[in-house]
Amino acid sequence: MTTPRLASSRRSRTRANGDGTVYQRKDGRWEAAGYVLAPGHTRKRVRVYGTTRKDAMAKLTEKIAASNRGLPVAAADSTVSAYLAYWLDGVAIHHLRENTYTRYAAAIRLHINPGLGARKLARLTTRDVRTLLDGLRTTCQCCAQQQDMKRQRCCAIGQCCEKRLSPLTVTYLHAVLKSALEHAVREDELPRNVARNVKTATPRPRRFQPFTTAEARQFLHRASKDQLHALYELALRTGLRKGELLGLHWEDLDLNGGTATIHRSLQRTRSQGLTVLNTKTLASERRIALPTECISSLKIHQERQQEERQAAGKGWTDSDLVFTTPQGKPLDPTNLTRRFRRLLHSSGLRTIRFHDLRHSTATLLLEQGVDLVVIKELLGHAHIGVTAGVYAHVRLRLQRQAIDTLGNALGPTGTPDDSPTAAVVR
Repeated sequence: MTTPRLASSRRSRTRANGDGTVYQRKDGRWEAAGYVLAPGHTRKRVRVYGTTRKDAMAKLTEKIAASNRGLPVAAADSTVSAYLAYWLDGVAIHHLRENTYTRYAAAIRLHINPGLGARKLARLTTRDVRTLLDGLRTTCQCCAQQQDMKRQRCCAIGQCCEKRLSPLTVTYLHAVLKSALEHAVREDELPRNVARNVKTATPRPRRFQPFTTAEARQFLHRASKDQLHALYELALRTGLRKGELLGLHWEDLDLNGGTATIHRSLQRTRSQGLTVLNTKTLASERRIALPTECISSLKIHQERQQEERQAAGKGWTDSDLVFTTPQGKPLDPTNLTRRFRRLLHSSGLRTIRFHDLRHSTATLLLEQGVDLVVIKELLGHAHIGVTAGVYAHVRLRLQRQAIDTLGNALGPTGTPDDSPTAAVVR
């Protein structure tokens, strides 16, 4: 009587074909295995682990479900290049902005895959990653990628230009690799992230040359005669990014209340061309106060835009953007950069990047004694550490000025005023 019940119980625990298998290992962990779609349109057997049977089966079921939807699942025995292809197209693409995804793909294609692509993911070591990064620091990229073979220049004719990657670029490549391998750890494909064990030197921040107070005044005076006067006023007086300026809509501005809501950015992407996207980060979404000068220039700009709308007639593109072409279309960021450089040249000012107007805003505010927290909120930085780090040299100079001011007030030691009574602070 008991035999049929045992048989029935065993049959109830039998899994259907394709569901995979699950069992408990000697070390106490549960292991589940099954076949899934792998990069290259092949099928491979993957293994996942969990602290409980339910946990292991949940991980395997998730992989099988993704495989059934046509998404390849990387396996530990796949190559690094195959895994990175899976990570880019199956994971990163859903979390990154298009331009960021494009930069990640270029970094992997040009620099990571040539050095590590053929290695097995499961056999990747810390030494492999360190060797890759050391090679990127010391190897001429023209030679490594044979960029000059077609042009018959530089390395192709035996005159190496020694074009090496900057420390900042090497750090960026390291970060991309770390991010990809971290996902492999989360999916239990790797026991640890070997890229995390490699320490890279902190790159020096990019040097920038913001406007001095005199240069800023000269720039604003010359810009007052330009059609984009309102844009340049906003850029220098509020520190808005180029994309944030070009993505401003009239509905984002409250000219009566004197505020602007920043939550969009105009970017050029490969698939959609000029398009308005969300701001760079969540912290970039902010509401700022508009200076009186900006409000006045924006009202004049609005009147001029109405005249352009009437002149264009049916050829006007109603985008509601604040800064447009004479036909109402979005301004291309590259064209804005060209116009900015021409304005600097005609003003007799030294050439700086457009982004340096943002640095000028922060620097001038710091020199006027504005609190770092206020500057951080105005610029839309995610953390105050970003603001403090970028403008550390400015703060150091201000500290030096403060110390010198105190030294002048105290005077040299041993003067007649140097008495216990005079030293009391009241």
